[in-house]
Amino acid sequence: MSFAGSLNAAQRATDIARIAAEELDVLVIGGGITGAGVALDAAMRGLRTGLVERRDLANGTSRWSSKLIHGGLRYLRQGQLGIAWESARERHILMTTTAPHLVHPLPFIAPLNSTLSPLGGALTEVGVRAGDVLRLASGTRRRQLPAPRRISALEAQRLVGGLRTDDLRGAVLFWDGQVEDDARLVIAVARTAASKGAAVATHCTALSTAAGRVQVRDEIGGTTFEVRARTVVNACGVWAGTIDRSVRLRPSKGAHVVVDARALLEPRAALITPVLGESARWVGATPTGDGRVIVGVTDDAFDGPIDDEPAVGAAEEDFLLDTLSLALQRSLTGADVLGRYAGFRPLLDTGGGSTADLSRSHSILESPDGTLLTVVGGKLTTYRRMAQDAVDRVVARHGGPRSGTASQPLIGACARGATTGVPARLVRRYGSEAEAVAGLAVHDRALLEPVFAGSPVLGVELLFGILHEGAMDIDDLLDRRVRLGVVPAERRRAEALATDLFGGLAA
Repeated sequence: MSFAGSLNAAQRATDIARIAAEELDVLVIGGGITGAGVALDAAMRGLRTGLVERRDLANGTSRWSSKLIHGGLRYLRQGQLGIAWESARERHILMTTTAPHLVHPLPFIAPLNSTLSPLGGALTEVGVRAGDVLRLASGTRRRQLPAPRRISALEAQRLVGGLRTDDLRGAVLFWDGQVEDDARLVIAVARTAASKGAAVATHCTALSTAAGRVQVRDEIGGTTFEVRARTVVNACGVWAGTIDRSVRLRPSKGAHVVVDARALLEPRAALITPVLGESARWVGATPTGDGRVIVGVTDDAFDGPIDDEPAVGAAEEDFLLDTLSLALQRSLTGADVLGRYAGFRPLLDTGGGSTADLSRSHSILESPDGTLLTVVGGKLTTYRRMAQDAVDRVVARHGGPRSGTASQPLIGACARGATTGVPARLVRRYGSEAEAVAGLAVHDRALLEPVFAGSPVLGVELLFGILHEGAMDIDDLLDRRVRLGVVPAERRRAEALATDLFGGLAA
């Protein structure tokens, strides 16, 4: 069975041989959302394009988000109209064209209680209505994102059953975007890039770069080879300084905890609670649809070592739980926490102020000879525009057509809807490929069963991850293709099946 843009061990070997032999127009270093987006944009313009990633697609920051596709409300409050508009526009493109199977509307409520004064509530309502003007201007229709409104205390309780009610005056209800899985979005972008001709080589480390020549080590095969490219794009996020020593970043750490949805009485909307004493900063509880709620996010300057999987400290966890609990009948504790994760934002160091005040606009830094471009800043929602701007720099120097990514559906893109006989989870996560993914179980119907009792993950998802999504080992498969690593105990229960599938395909 063939799938567009399939990534697997055989394709990886072919792509490594290709980028070692050809002179590329663009070599992207970094397989997060920015790097994958640049590879797609460049390949769609007919540029000879390669991507190398030292570990796996979505290995770093791109899988540690809040799983939200924001329309830019926070930036309006801070007076950053440009990035607010860009966010609203890119949200529209994701929801309607590029990834409607992965990005869907999510209701949010801001409770009006003692944590939000009458003036604060009024300002919040003004803010969400201003955001709705951007929604209208971006072209997003009401059926995709309904209008914000003030609701009663009773309606707020129906949406989030765990709300405290002793001083609840009502709530502000508004809508924003949620991505089914941020890592799946990265994989969809990378596979679409591959379908347009880009060579994608994971587990390949860029050791050094100079004047368009990059030394790369194959971490699986153990060999080292040189890649020649007219332009190298450094899309390494918080690791950008390892490629370009002149880049000065001030990383911000965003921590999250994952709790059982039953702790909030199975909420049907996301809940946001203001951080006391701070302006335009909130802690949110976002239901994921699989019995989990993500609580986040912190936004604190970080000056320690940058890890691929940063730990969530006790103080960070307490801050998130304590802030959210201000709006709840029952305070959350560490006993409610099923998993934890954190990521780093690659914010450009502009000097002074807290990282919370640094702009989330992206920046493109260019070497004097034009052979190295570094893309930093930005956020998940605006990845496509970041990529477009980067490749615009390339074609401005060497020539080429305009970007076409705003009208290019990603692999799997389709409107959400029921598919007869196909599990709903597959439709949500694989879109138009869902039926074919389910079809991989034709010779082993057990693969349509959960990987262990009570898990939402189906065995066929593991097989598809190996055959068509570039998973090269168990970490790639469990931590990024199906995200079981967020709850370590659940990951351990799936390891035996993952090992068997890799072993069976290698036999």
